[in-house]
Amino acid sequence: MTPPAERRTPLSRERVLRAAVALADDAGLESLSMRKLALELGVVPMALYKHVANKDELLDGMVDVVVGEIDPPVAGTDWKAAVRQRILSARSALQRHSWAAQVIESRTTPTPAVLAYLNSMIGLFREGGLSLDLTHHVMHAMGSRIIGFSQELFTAAPAAEPPPAAMAAQLASAFPYVAELATAAAHTADSVVGGGCDDQFEFEFALDLLLEGIERLHRRGWIPAQ
Repeated sequence: MTPPAERRTPLSRERVLRAAVALADDAGLESLSMRKLALELGVVPMALYKHVANKDELLDGMVDVVVGEIDPPVAGTDWKAAVRQRILSARSALQRHSWAAQVIESRTTPTPAVLAYLNSMIGLFREGGLSLDLTHHVMHAMGSRIIGFSQELFTAAPAAEPPPAAMAAQLASAFPYVAELATAAAHTADSVVGGGCDDQFEFEFALDLLLEGIERLHRRGWIPAQ
């Protein structure tokens, strides 16, 4: 008697998206294709198109999976603590999926999950008593930091050999403040802030600076200049 065929887990949109996230996590976003995803799921590529219309829809869905990992606000906390907690949770989610920030930046329209997240963050400011005008400017000031990543002035670059002493002295003479900052800053090897600055420290430093400034404006009853 022939043994019964092995029962397969039915293909669903959620299963497709989670497999795509796992593939991008393991091998990088550049490795993601509908063909490779189909192979990973053990189906023919055409089967995927019943659940995602194209690669763009796949990427949108992957963003929504990642944003879905962000913790909800902690009940009973003030607006500043709640905002801080959610942003740091968003940062943790994006750090678990290193490709996600690049995809979020590439989307021309926010996905439903991103819109829901932004709506909830605006709600935290508004329910905390911030005026609509102040909340508007706050969202501009926060920029990409509101969803857990920073668009830094300095971008990552491969480590280079230090310049010869004569050239280093010449550069320091021409750009003394850059040289002073470069030699004084605490660095780690895998930073995106150039030279290896501590990304997490720099992110939280800027976040706290913004939140404290926003709180001062709110307490002062800030209104926009006419």
